[in-house]
Amino acid sequence: MWQQSYAPVAGSLPLSTLAASVPILVLLILLGVARKPAWMAALAGLAAAAIVAATVYGMPLDRLVSSIFYGAAFGLFPIGWVVFSAILLYRVTVESGKFDILKDSIAHLTGDQRLQALLIAFAFGAFIEGAAGFGTPVAVAGAMLAGLGFTPFYAAAICLLANTAPVAFGSIAIPITTLAVTTGLPLDRLSAGVGRLCAPVSLFIPAYLILVMAGRRGLRDVWPATAVCGIAFAGTQFVVSNFIGPQLTDILSSLAAMGSLILLIRIWRPEAAGRVGRPAREVALAWAPYALLVVLILLWGEIQPQLNRLNAVVQWPLLHNTIERMPPAVPKPSPYAAVYTFGWLSASGTACLIAAILGAVVAGLKPRQFARALGHTAKQLALAELTLAAVLGLAFLMNYSGATATLGIAFAATGVMFPFFSALLGWLGVFLTGSDTSANALFGTLQVVTAHKLGMNAVLMAAANSSGGVMGKMISLTSIAVAAAATSMKRGDEHLLFRFTLRHSIFLASVIGLIVMFYAYVAPMWAP
Repeated sequence: MWQQSYAPVAGSLPLSTLAASVPILVLLILLGVARKPAWMAALAGLAAAAIVAATVYGMPLDRLVSSIFYGAAFGLFPIGWVVFSAILLYRVTVESGKFDILKDSIAHLTGDQRLQALLIAFAFGAFIEGAAGFGTPVAVAGAMLAGLGFTPFYAAAICLLANTAPVAFGSIAIPITTLAVTTGLPLDRLSAGVGRLCAPVSLFIPAYLILVMAGRRGLRDVWPATAVCGIAFAGTQFVVSNFIGPQLTDILSSLAAMGSLILLIRIWRPEAAGRVGRPAREVALAWAPYALLVVLILLWGEIQPQLNRLNAVVQWPLLHNTIERMPPAVPKPSPYAAVYTFGWLSASGTACLIAAILGAVVAGLKPRQFARALGHTAKQLALAELTLAAVLGLAFLMNYSGATATLGIAFAATGVMFPFFSALLGWLGVFLTGSDTSANALFGTLQVVTAHKLGMNAVLMAAANSSGGVMGKMISLTSIAVAAAATSMKRGDEHLLFRFTLRHSIFLASVIGLIVMFYAYVAPMWAP
């Protein structure tokens, strides 16, 4: 069994941290400075990670190659599968001609793009995040906004910014459930901790979204809507996460936000509705594919144990339990598992695919038209799927080589500032993996071990990992690839999206870090 080493460069943590960060620097430079397409930056970052793993960490070649393929498989399924199915669902509505009706129904409710962004990107996106996660909300909401007339860039950017507040409780709270399993901490306390950290940010995210989108003047015109949306979502998020549990937090919070927005728009609006209403039957048929999506995803959540029985579980060859993780990344030496679950039926992407097929039937789409939608979707997503495979291959390689743990231990060495950097550690984890669930599995135990060593609140530090992680979602290459593909952005423009979201991501992650500091040092009696 090969043992990980976290200070392989002359036993020096600073030098080892510098070496471990090379793949990340390659990504940042190629995407943010050299303005290369995401797929090209991802492949280059993967090559850099392989060189570092082999030459610096001394990772055996068979385990190196196997970890790349393990990550690529996870990138294509379930993440890539969700993206493909969500875009196919959108293509079905376009191919059938129903999207124009759907678009008019939203415009009849409000013709203001700022309110449309709040309804679709923030509120409806949060609902899809709570039910499905794994890129589905960005794919669905991004495609809808682009179809409503938003430019592809702003449709993608708005959805990425909006998909922050609900991420920690996404997919029926899988990130927090994973955090509880990996750390051994009580689920209810972790749920409360994440709720107390995220709710203050959720309160102003709708206003922040409109400020970015339309400036101060644009925000001033619709401030009642942003206030109502933020209060409804954040208030429900806090109450449910603290007093009910994590599983329904996103779903109830998003329903509260959508309901309050619709009620407000009926009695107040910055301008009159832009179009004449359509017959109710036509509108219902146009919304049918998305209604089916919601029903099926909720159903999938209810029957998940039965569906999981049909999963194909594979102990990844040449990797599973062939690597030993060492302290301080874990409390004691332990084998590093590599178990791949092919949930061909239980995956939310499958529910989305069934919704697309049933939606095509309801919309009266002919088989030839459905085949055309399939072909268009496959062509549109080819490079996006390559990006997902490369980025997850890079992330898994860094995990199994020990490079990610080196970066985490470097953050843990910040001492009194650790509460602030604990949030940034989660942010880094999601940037690397594209998943708050993966970041919690990766760094959750390290957060708890460090908290105990420093005499800090372990639940607060673990919750900070998940809460800070949500702000890294918007800059992960997986999210950017999904958003760009969903909105049909020009190929190679992902660098613009990355540069746009980077500053917002850093700012919001820092806000989470400051809130953690507040609980740690100013009001520890309010911490979970």
